[in-house]
Amino acid sequence: MPSEILINVRPVETRVACIDNGVLSDLKIERKTSPTMVGSVHRGRVLRVLPGMQAAFVDIGLDRAAFLYVGDVRADVDAGAFFDEDKEAAGAAPEGAHRPKIQELLSEGQNILVQVAKDPLGSKGARITTHVSLPGRHVVFMPTVHQLGVSRRIEDEGERDRLRALVEKIEPKGGVIVRTAGEGASEASLR
Repeated sequence: MPSEILINVRPVETRVACIDNGVLSDLKIERKTSPTMVGSVHRGRVLRVLPGMQAAFVDIGLDRAAFLYVGDVRADVDAGAFFDEDKEAAGAAPEGAHRPKIQELLSEGQNILVQVAKDPLGSKGARITTHVSLPGRHVVFMPTVHQLGVSRRIEDEGERDRLRALVEKIEPKGGVIVRTAGEGASEASLR
């Protein structure tokens, strides 16, 4: 039986269901009263760097500037690249290592790629991060790191090893975590 996508649009919400072989495989619901920006990726411009707070305000096109804490800034953000092959985990400092200050990482007027981590609330702007992650059906792709992982919920060690070997064979240009839904997935599905 073929796959189907069912869409139901109402004034207050939109529902999208994916049916594979007669079985519901995915369901997304978006309500007009509470749309979320979490997960959306933006090109932002640094408005202000606040050394005292170790944070920055970034314009991402919303009414209020977004808030970026130093812990959410990749160490290689000024390189302008998603991926740096010389770094084991971009932005992740080893235990006890010197953590750069916000003024060492960002400057006013700088353009950076960010992802919304928390929606704006009241008078506060959105919380953002430079650690981008793109969730898919079977994997989460993280273009800014060198990590390979398999969901802990996949308990069969043989299946975990198979999935890890498939992802290594694909050689992604970034980090990948195989999600629980990836159990039993083919190489093509993971790709």
